[in-house]
Amino acid sequence: MQTPEQVREYARRHDMATTAGHARGFMQANLLAVPQEYAFDFLLFAQRNPKPCPIVGVLEAGQYTSELLPGGDIRTDIPAYRVFENGEHTATLADATSYYTPDMVSFLIGCSFTFETALQDNGIEVAHIAQQCNVPMFKTTIPTTPAGVFSGPMVVSMRPIPAAQVSDAVRITSRYPSVHGAPVHVGDPAAIGIEDLSRPDFGDPGEVPEGCLPVFWACGVTPQAIVMESKPRLAITHAPGQMLVTNARDQDFLIP
Repeated sequence: MQTPEQVREYARRHDMATTAGHARGFMQANLLAVPQEYAFDFLLFAQRNPKPCPIVGVLEAGQYTSELLPGGDIRTDIPAYRVFENGEHTATLADATSYYTPDMVSFLIGCSFTFETALQDNGIEVAHIAQQCNVPMFKTTIPTTPAGVFSGPMVVSMRPIPAAQVSDAVRITSRYPSVHGAPVHVGDPAAIGIEDLSRPDFGDPGEVPEGCLPVFWACGVTPQAIVMESKPRLAITHAPGQMLVTNARDQDFLIP
């Protein structure tokens, strides 16, 4: 599927294990939707934690489309949604319309899938795309800065990168700060509280082949970890790895 519209149309009617590798050249986004009473607290949380929560768009209460998904619907155009009630994951749905009360505010958060095209174009293999699986994601001991009712740990995504190309990966991704930017850690997973790379908290297990290093980027699944710890009465998110594919171009988020 080559266009964002095609991916969103397909997502409304079919299961998708991941949106990684689809609609190359277009920005993908994480979702957190909360009742309006929590919206300012989360906006402040994101402002204080731009690495894991770079906001690329906000849909106000009662707004379900925007220039990022023209003609689309935020309640139906993501392959899978997760519903949290009082911090508990209570449902995974293909259509979140029934949970979208009129006061829900939707935050779109930049996703590192966005810079994967640039990595590939520079000769760096992205393992989970090559293996057609989901990227592994882990809760860490890296703290976030609290705001209002929201607090909790940072979540990271892991990609194995050949040791000789790690500096290139850092340089390339650092030019995309609106979609997490440069890695937050390279090397020993235990240093950031990850005990076993074969047991991710989200996504599929990842292997680090001989000659590669595990490289960790801040991840837009962080709000889900924050919700589980902070327990707002209702929150709707994307399922990890199953993103909103937007009409914004990757290049729009590239800094010189």
